[in-house]
This record gives sequence, C-alpha cells and structure tokens, in this order.
Amino acid sequence: MNTINYILWNPSLEAFHLGSFSIRWYSLCWLVGLLMAYLMVKRLYKEQGIKEELFEPLFFYCFIGILAGARLGHCLFYQPDYYLTSGKHFVEMLLPIHFMADGGWRFTGYEGLASHGGTLGLMIALWLYVRKTKLGIWQVLDNIAIATPVTACFIRLGNLMNSEIIGKITDAPWAFIFERVDSMPRHPGQLYEAMAYALLLAIGWIAYRKWPQRVGTGFFFGMCLTYIFTARFFIEYTKDIQEAFEAGMPLNMGQLLSIPFVILGIVCMRRGVKIKNKK
Repeated sequence: MNTINYILWNPSLEAFHLGSFSIRWYSLCWLVGLLMAYLMVKRLYKEQGIKEELFEPLFFYCFIGILAGARLGHCLFYQPDYYLTSGKHFVEMLLPIHFMADGGWRFTGYEGLASHGGTLGLMIALWLYVRKTKLGIWQVLDNIAIATPVTACFIRLGNLMNSEIIGKITDAPWAFIFERVDSMPRHPGQLYEAMAYALLLAIGWIAYRKWPQRVGTGFFFGMCLTYIFTARFFIEYTKDIQEAFEAGMPLNMGQLLSIPFVILGIVCMRRGVKIKNKK
C-alpha cells in the first residue's frame, strides 16, 4: 500500500495550553459550536420580538441537556455492560474521571458522547425551559433547530481531531490514515457528517429567510431531525463499528437510533406544512 496517496492524520489532541492546563481540540469544538448556536438563536429571538430576559436561561438549559443526554446516551446505548456493572463504573458515567487499578483516579473528560442521547437530552431540557418561560414549545424548537446544525458540525470536527468514530477501510483518494488507530486508509466519516450538517445550516437559514412565518409550526424542527438523522443513517455505512456487539447486526446502533428521530421529524414537518396551509 502506498500511503502517500492518502491523507496522513495525526494532529495533537491539544489546541493550546494555559499554564499547566491544556485545552483539547474536542472541547474547543464543542464550545465554538455552542457559542455560534447561542449567537444565532439570540439573533432569531431579537428578530421575533422575544424579550431578552426569556433568552438568557436558554444556553444553560441547552448546555446541561446536551451534555447529560449525550453522556448517558453513550453509556447506556453503547457500553451498558461496563457502566452498569459496578459502583465505580457508574460514577465514571456521571463524572469525567477514571478509577485506576491501584485505587487512584485520573481526570479524563467525557470520552464518550452520543449524538442521539444529546438530541433527546436537548428536547427534555427545552421542555423544562418552556415550562419556566411560558414560551410556545414549537417556536422554541424551531429556533433551536435552525441553529443546531452548526453545533453538530463542530462536534464532528472535534471527533475528527480526536481520530474517533473512524470509517471503514477504503481505497478512495480522499481516505484518511488515522495514525493513532492503525495504518489503514479509512473513510473520514466525521468529515462527511460535518459537511452534511454545514449544508443543513445553509438550507435551514435560507428556508427561514424565505418562510419566517413557519417558525412556531414545528416545520424547522422536523426538517432538522429528518435531515440530520437521515444523513446519519446513510453515513453510518461508511463507518467502522464502535462496539463489538454491533458486528453481527444488519443495522448498527447509530442507524437503529436514527430511525425514530427520522419518523418524528417527518411527522413534525407534515404538521408544520398543514398548519401553514390553514392560515
């Protein structure tokens, strides 16, 4: 195999240092993605005449909901046999630490986060936010959906920097060799997803400018769910399995978890179109 034909990929995990404290690319991508979504939704709220004091708690709800949902989703969907088999492992599910064999522990950060769990956690967080602010649930969901793709895009770029969620072996000329994994050329599945979500961001923003009156009908929320998880379903065919138990499955866990979100998205889009047609 001539490795010069492929993209050698082995970036540093750390973006920069602040004294003895290091900031990883993955964490930085999460923060940039959340910040950009925050600024976009803030602009949408302002354009729609929603009071600023109703916007302020939104970031807190979203951040906690996404992080908690993504973490629990990974642990319960992909590694329940590890995290639910001992008290120490259960603590590792909740806290970003790993207990060592010698009785000590080390800080690891949250090394496993699942997008399906993050989506579910976000939906629960937004329901709690709506209960507090008394805003319309569909208006909030639509506004969040318009901005969500930018966060999803940066999260997948973070996965790329971590050389995780790697693709299957391929001879495609754009294949990446993830040197921290092995020496085989593989599909950059993370990059495929990041590009798909960047395209959705553009589509959603253009659609909002064309049909701003559809905010509050559930149309944008449905479009976001349908697009993201349909893309995820098909891109999964280029990815390597994440856990051994997926090896004999006709559809992997990511694909199985995508199906209900696609169905929910289609239902919400149809709802949005029907409401718009009645006006």
